[in-house]
Amino acid sequence: MTGKAIKPAKPAPEDEEAELQASAAPLLDHLTELRRRLITSLAAIGIAFVICYVFSEQIFNVLIIPFVNAVGQAAGKDPTLYFAPLEFFFTKVRLSIFAAVVVAFPVLAHQIYRFIAPGLYRRERKAALPFLLAMPVLFAAGASLVYFVMMPFVMRFAVGFEAQSGEGAPATYELLTRVGDYLTLTTTLILAFGFAFQLPVLLTLMARAGLVTADFLARNRRFAVVIVFIIAAFLTPPDPFSQVALGACILALYELSVLSVRLAEKKAKQAAEEAAA
Repeated sequence: MTGKAIKPAKPAPEDEEAELQASAAPLLDHLTELRRRLITSLAAIGIAFVICYVFSEQIFNVLIIPFVNAVGQAAGKDPTLYFAPLEFFFTKVRLSIFAAVVVAFPVLAHQIYRFIAPGLYRRERKAALPFLLAMPVLFAAGASLVYFVMMPFVMRFAVGFEAQSGEGAPATYELLTRVGDYLTLTTTLILAFGFAFQLPVLLTLMARAGLVTADFLARNRRFAVVIVFIIAAFLTPPDPFSQVALGACILALYELSVLSVRLAEKKAKQAAEEAAA
């Protein structure tokens, strides 16, 4: 006698609704939970800040590698970073805060998930976990693009003006890079690209919530192009290359988001058909 594999019974919609109602809590309890999650997040950032400040000089030495390579190769001299009194100290503090947020990002994402999880069905909680794991990976991809591609190009471009001031020029051009200016440029680009790379996650979650559809995103692509370049102009320093590079990356991510939303809609349709069968 041949036995057939028995599929585990799926939870009925009534059971999921009862589970969701059981997790409901008064407003005061929600505020208490929010306060606890915020304290945990701030504590994680604080601990990460102390650790990052101890290693802030090493972190800064890593961040200035694109500057060192660009000046050393293009100008043929030892690079110099200039700073005002106490500027380097405040630069280390700002750098430590920036690094602390990056290091504590998994904890922050986890706290956000734990806060909203009681308001989700069981299947929705399982569906959100892959996106939670994808967020730091996408942020790291955006930061890597800035560090390995954008910053070397920007610094070579800046040093190129100094190399053009040859004999016969009315003045000599010399690149005087300040510590604070360089760090502001680097961290601004890293944050801009890192958060821009979250677009596929954001739009896919919105699609799962029924807020957008793939057809809606494709139909309004021309408006998205305008909005994307306006955002890129605000997020990046005032140089055309950074703005165009960020805008192009966001548009590529937008198209990837359309494909991701179509896939999510297809899976949702299949799941609905299986539930109805």
